[in-house]
Amino acid sequence: MTKNTVAAGGESLLARKRRARKINKVLGEFYPYAHPELDFRNPFELLVATVLSAQTTDVRVNQITPALFARYPGPREMAQAELPDLETIIQPTGFFRAKARNLVALATRLVDEYDGEVSPSVEELITLAGVGRKTANVVLGNAFGIPGITVDTHFGRLARRFEWTTSDDPVVVEREVGELVERKEWTQLSHRVVFHGRRVCHSRKPACGACVVAQWCPSYGMGETDPVKAAKLLKYELAPGQEELRAAYLAAVEDPAEIRMASQRALLAESAS
Repeated sequence: MTKNTVAAGGESLLARKRRARKINKVLGEFYPYAHPELDFRNPFELLVATVLSAQTTDVRVNQITPALFARYPGPREMAQAELPDLETIIQPTGFFRAKARNLVALATRLVDEYDGEVSPSVEELITLAGVGRKTANVVLGNAFGIPGITVDTHFGRLARRFEWTTSDDPVVVEREVGELVERKEWTQLSHRVVFHGRRVCHSRKPACGACVVAQWCPSYGMGETDPVKAAKLLKYELAPGQEELRAAYLAAVEDPAEIRMASQRALLAESAS
């Protein structure tokens, strides 16, 4: 099986399953520290942070959530928030007026119908304002340990590049990818694929020459294939000059969030000086 002919002439479902599971395994070995990159301490905080993450970065959300949760630590406090005050705090995340309305509405519903508790049910979560299947699966997988596939922009892009699906519909992508990989792997698969999409398999110029799963990727060659040039495209802890950060992740794979937060604080302090 070569890089350029991995799916040539069609591929059986069994072959696609084997390839998907191999990609998942290799990504797991390369990103043993893959984790949710939103900071949270409980299901409610993760729910709110995920709603805020729409159309912005996790880094930006993490910058404002400490102040947000200091002011509104739970659903009851957020349900009583004055919209202008809430909007001021979350403004850096963009679309802040719509997000503020959704947060107050979902918090109010949590208080009125669920006694202030976040439900571990996709069907109930998606009835909350601003919550779709992506957000629901993030919360279930990471706050409750219930396996779920999170189809965000990165996951959908890579699922199509890997030819696990041809669909742009997140629900279809979730179902079709779920048929390829064991259910117990769904949450970690989501983290690994999103990590890879953010760091290597970029939207406009993927770093094909630095990709650890290039051998099993039907889309190999759509980006930079020269290893030296591709390495310069890598981001976050894989980027040139970030060797110490990657080493820290690999040395303490059980504490990735703490390492990431410390790194971000250092960057913020450096930019402010």
